[in-house]
Amino acid sequence: MLQLIRRSTANTRREIQQVTGLSRVTVAQRVETLMDARLIAEVAGGGGATGGRRPGHLEFDVERSVLVVAAVDTAHSRTALTDLSGRILETETLDVSIREGPKVVLAALTASMRRLIEVAADGRTVAGAGISVPGPVDPKTRRPSQPPIMPGWDGYPITDHVGDTIPVPIFVENDADAMAFGEQSTNFSTSTSVCLVKVSTGIGSGLVINGSVYHGIDGGAGDIGHIRIAGEDALCQCGSRGCLAAIASGRAIAIRLSDGGTPARSGRDVRRLLQQGDTDALRLTHEAGVRIGEVMATVVSMINPGVLIVSGDLASSALLAGLREGLYPRSLPRATRNLVVCLGALDANAGMIGMARIVTDSLFSAEAINHQFR
Repeated sequence: MLQLIRRSTANTRREIQQVTGLSRVTVAQRVETLMDARLIAEVAGGGGATGGRRPGHLEFDVERSVLVVAAVDTAHSRTALTDLSGRILETETLDVSIREGPKVVLAALTASMRRLIEVAADGRTVAGAGISVPGPVDPKTRRPSQPPIMPGWDGYPITDHVGDTIPVPIFVENDADAMAFGEQSTNFSTSTSVCLVKVSTGIGSGLVINGSVYHGIDGGAGDIGHIRIAGEDALCQCGSRGCLAAIASGRAIAIRLSDGGTPARSGRDVRRLLQQGDTDALRLTHEAGVRIGEVMATVVSMINPGVLIVSGDLASSALLAGLREGLYPRSLPRATRNLVVCLGALDANAGMIGMARIVTDSLFSAEAINHQFR
């Protein structure tokens, strides 16, 4: 019943009866139990009525507690305090590099998280925490799994480290997965298959199928940045040659810009140049989009998603145009006839919103709630 209310499938007692087939008395008892636990609240109005008093509208109580989340990127990180819907209440940006290692990065994150709790929690309890990282995450252990650009992070117990300071349930996800879930749950909740491509200093992708993140067998799904491109020999940060990330990522473009006399070190620098209208940055980003589109043609033909979202530091009209140029000629018309290709709407907040909603879905799943009331 809580899931029906949370997803706005049924928000009155009558609607719950109609969807579940439960008796009026049973529905009333269970609604009362959920209200006593402050999981749901009843607000005036809402819902239809055939006459007399309008039925109360039942809503998930998103303000009963807060979440603290973080999005770790290659050169910087962001933390946020959110309500249970993923609405951001307060944020901080940290200039800490992933290459400084897990102890340094996580110490900075937990210090920031504690500051946010003190400033914006407003006396509410912290229900859970979530952290996204730019590498594969094993869904069983919640630990990074052989991340190509995260030296020292492989198998690191992130949840244990953060839990020593913030003792709540802690969830860890790949950054593109969290971003994909944020965009899908906010803007494309009716689509059964959404793919997001993140193009920043590196390249990755996330896939949401039937409302859930698809991880693959051990968290490696979506790692398109390390697909090798025929005829390319550029050295990648993972140690291989010819990876897509080595020729089309923000880092690759930054190197080419620097070689041409325009100083740039990362995807953030390329983003700044794109915003300034730098012609070399625009040209190179368009070219990168074409190469990414060539790879995504295979992904689209295999998965047949309804939405393909382009996000990250390099998300721009130049990248989007290049991606379409590389994608459509290499895909069967049937694979793309119903495909929406667009820029992400949540920008830098996508990962944190997605992480918050992943945490909420886990903490308040049907299994978790049934266990609570046994």
